[in-house]
Amino acid sequence: MDITLDYAAPEGDLREFLSVFYEFHAPIPVFEDVERADFAQIRFMLSGQGTYHFADGHEQASSPVHIVGPTTGNTKVHVKGPVHIFGAGLLPAGWGALMGFEASTLVNRAIDATHLFGPGLLAVLDELRAAESLEAKVAIGSRVTRELAKRIEETPVWFTRVVDEWLESALSPDVQDLVDRIGLSRRQVERQCKRLYGVPPKLLSRKYRAIRAATTLARGEAEVGELIGENFYDQSHFIREIKQFTGLTPKRFSEELPVLAKLTLKPASLAGKVDPIVFQT
Repeated sequence: MDITLDYAAPEGDLREFLSVFYEFHAPIPVFEDVERADFAQIRFMLSGQGTYHFADGHEQASSPVHIVGPTTGNTKVHVKGPVHIFGAGLLPAGWGALMGFEASTLVNRAIDATHLFGPGLLAVLDELRAAESLEAKVAIGSRVTRELAKRIEETPVWFTRVVDEWLESALSPDVQDLVDRIGLSRRQVERQCKRLYGVPPKLLSRKYRAIRAATTLARGEAEVGELIGENFYDQSHFIREIKQFTGLTPKRFSEELPVLAKLTLKPASLAGKVDPIVFQT
C-alpha cells in the first residue's frame, strides 16, 4: 500500500480554529522525513511511535495523543510503523480557544494532550481507531474540538483575523502596518502574537514568506527570479530562508519532492473551504 495523506476541511464554525483535518498512513516498518515549519498540531497516534527532532536541536518522543506547538524551522520525524495518524492543524485562534496558555511556551516542543485535557482523550483515541472512514473521524474530531473550546470564555478571533489578513497582504509585510491596523502599541501586538502564534510578528512574517514562496514554487506558479525581487535580499538569502523553514533548498521544489513535502501541498479541492492563509501555505 502507498503512503497516503488525506485531507478534510473543517465545518464552518471550526474554520477559524482548525486549518484542516488529516489522516496519514505509512504501512512500513520505519518512516523518516522532514516536516516544514507549521501551525500547532493535535495528533492521535492510531498506530506507530514517533520522535521529533526540532529545529533548535530538541528531541522528543510522541505520546499517543499529543500537541505539537508552532514550529519555527523544519522538524525531522522518525516513526516506528506501521504509521496511522489522525490530526488537525490548530490555528492561532484555535490555540486561544483551546489551550489557555501562551503558544510561545510550546514553540518547537510537543506535549502529552492528556496532561492538558485529561485521560478522556484516550477514549477518543479508541473511538478514532474504531472509525472506518475519514468522514467518521472528522465527526469525532469536530465534536471533541467543540467540547474543548467551551473551556475558554473569550476567543481572540478579531486579533487573528487582522494578523492573517496582514500576512496575506504581501510576501514581506511591514510590522508597522500591522501595528497600525490593530491600533495597539507595538509591544502589545508582539505580546499577543507570541501568545497566539508563538513568535513575534517579524519572525512570523519570515516563516510565512518562506512557506508561501516554497508552496508557490512547488505548484509551478512562479520562478525563483520572480520571488526574490523585493521579498529577499538576494538569491543566497532566498535559499537560506527556504531551507531553514522547509528543510529543502528551492531547487528541490522544482525536482522530485520528498514524501511529506509532496503530500502536504494542499489539494486544489480545499480552495474556498479553508481560510486563504491555510491554502496558500
